[in-house]
Amino acid sequence: MSQSARAEAQIPPHAEVIVVLDFGSQYAQLIARRVREAGAFSLLAAPDTPIERLAALEPKGIILSGGPASVTEPGAPRCDERLFELKAPVLGICYGMQLACQLLGCEVGAAEAREFGRAKLTIHDHRDLLADIPATTTVWASHGDLVCDLAEDFDTLASTPNCPFAAVRHKKVPFFGVQFHPEVTHTPHGIELLRNFLYEICKCAGTWSMADFVETQCEHIRQRVGDARVICGLSGGVDSSVVAALLARAIGDQLICIFVDNGLLRKNERQLVEATFRDHFKTDLCVVDAGRDFLRDLQGVIDPQEKRRLIGHRFIDVFKRAASEIDGGATFLAQGTLYPDVIESGHGFAGTSANIKLHHNVGGLPEELGFELIEPLRSLFKDEVRQLGEVLGLPAHIVWRHPFPGPGLAVRVVGEVTEPRLELLRDCDEILLEEIIANNLYRSTDQVFAVLLPVQTVGVMGDERSYQSVVAIRAVQTQDFMTADWARIPHEVLATISSRIMNEVRGVNRVVYDISSKPPATIEWE
Repeated sequence: MSQSARAEAQIPPHAEVIVVLDFGSQYAQLIARRVREAGAFSLLAAPDTPIERLAALEPKGIILSGGPASVTEPGAPRCDERLFELKAPVLGICYGMQLACQLLGCEVGAAEAREFGRAKLTIHDHRDLLADIPATTTVWASHGDLVCDLAEDFDTLASTPNCPFAAVRHKKVPFFGVQFHPEVTHTPHGIELLRNFLYEICKCAGTWSMADFVETQCEHIRQRVGDARVICGLSGGVDSSVVAALLARAIGDQLICIFVDNGLLRKNERQLVEATFRDHFKTDLCVVDAGRDFLRDLQGVIDPQEKRRLIGHRFIDVFKRAASEIDGGATFLAQGTLYPDVIESGHGFAGTSANIKLHHNVGGLPEELGFELIEPLRSLFKDEVRQLGEVLGLPAHIVWRHPFPGPGLAVRVVGEVTEPRLELLRDCDEILLEEIIANNLYRSTDQVFAVLLPVQTVGVMGDERSYQSVVAIRAVQTQDFMTADWARIPHEVLATISSRIMNEVRGVNRVVYDISSKPPATIEWE
């Protein structure tokens, strides 16, 4: 049973598993990422996953996440009360600590003084969980409830001014709890605490590595595909490029990649994809030149949602036609679905989470395409996909490429999309990226792009009055793309970008810099 459960969750055969029960915390995915960064394979699961399902995964340890509910409220999420029968060490974080302590005989109630933000932690016991952490340190707290009466089977490990039991250990059951968030960067020694849990308490050996993932996934792909052909839709982005490179290693010439040139790409993007996959990886690459069809659909269209709808429909039609013309046909379609996509779509292990959204890579393609899906990245986070790309030998400019929207430049040309406006934006975008890269800012920003606005302004060029276009520059920094802050690009770099665009791109006489954060703004303009 355990092998089938691990296979269902796409756990590498020899990986040590840490299960994270998600009680609705905004940091649940971050906990899972921190565990993987430390060398163990994490898996998010629903809080009420039955103990039999957990046991089948053979976990080395279990982490109970925080959550917005109160354990004293009716209907608050609970875990299987037999959890401690597994004998695997358990770490409760915030809500997870309160719930586990309640199950083990402690009293939980509202705090007299709630803790939100930084708190001073004083450590009383430096063994196991808090080993090698300074006696006084800062932690990030976010709670209105706390354990107010500790049962006699517990030891107190640390406290804060408002929380006498900020870290605890059970004397008989392998349970540890912390009333703060070790997974966030605001807790400076949080990573050491998590590593102590993994290596000192769970006795992990750190067997999770990307090189092992490559070999196990290649073998899994070969067994599933057999002699059949596999189609991979290439976009030029990180996820589809890594999928293509992985499949190329696994099944060689059984793979055929389809790249749809929709006429909405960045400058020289088509040539970059062809050079990487046709020339470097020797992949069977089919390039479909469909730019005229897409631009004809977009003629006169201004509404951004209508742009997206028309582009999506045309892409499916073009892709379906190209797939039908493959010699000998194909059985499988490979997609770059990632672990966050699976979680947010409610398709995770044991129903990991509520169905937050239908992601375009999880059930979003029309069923009439008639392919079986292969999603070799569905157990990975974005940063792990980049690591995988490096292991597979993809060039750095693809591995570390910033996200690019599916509808391409159509949503960065605000207003009607025409070929002259696209060419103007491509030239501006190329200059922007050249300067960002030249000033070593590409890796310190998470998304940088130019936007062509549907307005013209007066200017003076060559002693003559001009009435030309406005281009906006957008640069953001973010960890998860759910929230983002505008990047503080040095003024001298912005000055160079602005000067080059107005001097080198005919038709632009004004450049502005977007200093809006998300929320309330979005990252893309449309």
